Amino acid sequence: MFLMIGGAGLAYKVYKNNKPSPIWVPLPINPELSDEKRVEIVKKLKAHLTQAEVLMQVSKDLALPSVLNVPSHEEAANEIGKRVFVDLGEADTPAGTKVPSINVGVKGKAKDRELSGKIAVRLIQDVQKLLGTKPAETK
Repeated sequence: MFLMIGGAGLAYKVYKNNKPSPIWVPLPINPELSDEKRVEIVKKLKAHLTQAEVLMQVSKDLALPSVLNVPSHEEAANEIGKRVFVDLGEADTPAGTKVPSINVGVKGKAKDRELSGKIAVRLIQDVQKLLGTKPAETK
């Protein structure tokens, strides 16, 4: 009986750690932009963020080969490229309203949530350079 309960607990823990858990950073955009323009921006950002040079730099900046257990930055960049997503969504404002946003993020498992967050934040730095915006001030 105790072995069954222990086995069920272990199975639940493994299940919980391997559930999909995407992490993204919402970038609020002008609500007056047309849907076509929003889709065009998403496509451009996706194309830029999935370039081999960008992914290689992210891999080098975060030392991902050792974290992902791959032998080279090229393989780490390929793995990141499979996980990156850019899509349309909504973001909450401090006033409590919702505005359209572009979500830049990384797909991953619950156990890799911290790493996915670091990769998403690093990708946002590239987006800010591309768009010519300044990083938000942190307190």
